Amino acid sequence: MKEEATSRNGKRKRQRNPKTPKEEPNETPKNQNNDKKRQRDAKTQKSNQHGGSSALSKRPKPSNFLDTVLSLLSFSSLHLIAVEVTEVLNCFTKNLQLREKLSGGNFRRLNEKLYTCSGKEALDYFNEDPTLFDMYHTGYQQQMTNWPELPVNSIINWLSFRRSSLVVADFGCGDARIAKSVKNKVFSFDLVSKDPSVIACDMSNTPLESSSVDVAVFCLSLMGTNYSSYIKEAHRVLRPSGWLLIAEVKSRFDPNNGGADPKDFVKAVSDLGFCSSLKDFSNKMFILLHFKKKAEPISLRAVASWRPKLHGSDSRFNLVRSFAASGRYQTGRASGLLFWCVVSCSGLG
Repeated sequence: MKEEATSRNGKRKRQRNPKTPKEEPNETPKNQNNDKKRQRDAKTQKSNQHGGSSALSKRPKPSNFLDTVLSLLSFSSLHLIAVEVTEVLNCFTKNLQLREKLSGGNFRRLNEKLYTCSGKEALDYFNEDPTLFDMYHTGYQQQMTNWPELPVNSIINWLSFRRSSLVVADFGCGDARIAKSVKNKVFSFDLVSKDPSVIACDMSNTPLESSSVDVAVFCLSLMGTNYSSYIKEAHRVLRPSGWLLIAEVKSRFDPNNGGADPKDFVKAVSDLGFCSSLKDFSNKMFILLHFKKKAEPISLRAVASWRPKLHGSDSRFNLVRSFAASGRYQTGRASGLLFWCVVSCSGLG
């Protein structure tokens, strides 16, 4: 009886508190994404095994823009592009070389023209077509790039060791580099003016006053059949004891190749009123010649030819005239004092 009562009580408890079955946890979104990814990977692997995958599925994911471009281009496309770029560069190089040849040919033609015409003819030639002047100086600059040293730099260096108060006249200045490189007052002259500081004129007829400059420069500019008139003009504008600086191409002073004899050239310049100060042939491309203007001689023959009214004997005037005509009188303060004494003693003063 007790056992039956116990079993009945147990059934009643179980009916009051029935056991709920354990529920399985729901799948999270993360797990769902992983399952989808695994399914896609399985499908991709299966399609790769059967050879039905597309090119995009086989290609790795690019890491940057360059990888994207390279991935889209095949090796043959890159090769064709490289060939086309090479052809374009070769064509550009050939055109550049042809342009340089044409420029060099024009420079030589114009250079020969300037050496075989007068300064007035060259001035008219460039005034008719100023572009020829630009063409000439473009070729000139290209030629200068092949020189290990430029003569204009030697002249600039020479001026830098002199007083900045010296006034300079640059005959045939080109781009006026001397005026832009020194502290001195520089008058720049050329056949055509491409700069406000450059005066366009004939080198034999500059607007400078006589005896107004201390240094006259001809840097590769003694050109033309009348270049001696340029030197005469430099003599006119230079003060007494002023400097004449000449830089010229060395081949022009090679007698073995049709050039002038340097000794004859120096003598010709000296005959125009200069004395030689420097002859530098050390550079293989150009020579440097420095001259100084001679002091102006004062001739007394005109004084002796003038006969004033005499107040003494003729012998005293003849003494003065013979002294002047003898050639012993030279310029200078001491000689002038001696002549004044002779005049005073003779009764003519």
